[in-house]
Amino acid sequence: MLRPNWLFFFFYLPPMIHSEKAYAKINLFLDVLSKRSDGYHDIGTLFQTVNLCDTLQARERADGEVRLTYNNIQDYPVESDLVYRAAQALRAFGGVAQGVDLHLEKVLPLGAGLGGGSADAAAALRLLNRMWNLGLAPSVLCEIGAKLGADVPFLVEGGTCLASGIGEILERVPAAQIPVDGVLVVATPLCAVPTKAAYAGISPSGDVRWNGFRKDLLSKPFPDPLFGKFDLFNKFEESVLPQFPQIQKMKDDFLSAGALGTLMSGSGASVFAFFETEIAGKSALERISSTSRFGAIARFVENC
Repeated sequence: MLRPNWLFFFFYLPPMIHSEKAYAKINLFLDVLSKRSDGYHDIGTLFQTVNLCDTLQARERADGEVRLTYNNIQDYPVESDLVYRAAQALRAFGGVAQGVDLHLEKVLPLGAGLGGGSADAAAALRLLNRMWNLGLAPSVLCEIGAKLGADVPFLVEGGTCLASGIGEILERVPAAQIPVDGVLVVATPLCAVPTKAAYAGISPSGDVRWNGFRKDLLSKPFPDPLFGKFDLFNKFEESVLPQFPQIQKMKDDFLSAGALGTLMSGSGASVFAFFETEIAGKSALERISSTSRFGAIARFVENC
């Protein structure tokens, strides 16, 4: 007597595919406070995650191998990818024997100041923590992530967050809100800014501006509408804009299109801008379409 067909499918089902979004970040405020003895810089920033993202998929392997593929071939070794390194770090920390097949659908541009690589690493930590049933608290994932990159600890949970040190000292604040009916536009010009170029010639500010910003923000907490609460500021614009005029032009184009405010994100090259309506935001994107390699309407994400 033949066994029911469903038994065959039960025993031969392929491994489950797990998926996780890797949300980008912008910096609503960013100042370089001082240079450290280890060569790094202390910063003060207000991070915000947005709904622009890469997507990471994972499927278990029984042979202990960690393999990573992409929707588009990347121009760097897989072993240097933060997703691969995050998987290996979490696997070692948790004493995990099984391996994993990882596939990254890359959408976020590289060298753009949106934290794409760090977001991918944070997504890998969240996804594999769940898939391998490790049950590690977000604080533990942040500790692991801090060894991979300064933005990774924030991007483990995302939302709206003050950060200091090299970006790893986090102070969560209530969620920021875009003005009612307003939209956020994020775009990347046809250039990439090496971190070394961003820091070249920059003079640390000290902590007066940062302390004032932080005190003001905490004294008038969200969820007030974003604008009217503080001025957008990015210290890196002082060194980056003269070197990369394409970024300044994009900011000027956004302002000409009616932006309420615009700022470079991180160390560049991406620029974000707030508009009163979605129609105005889409019109601004059309205006800069020939001088950008990425552009989208975005929303704030409260947590990853």
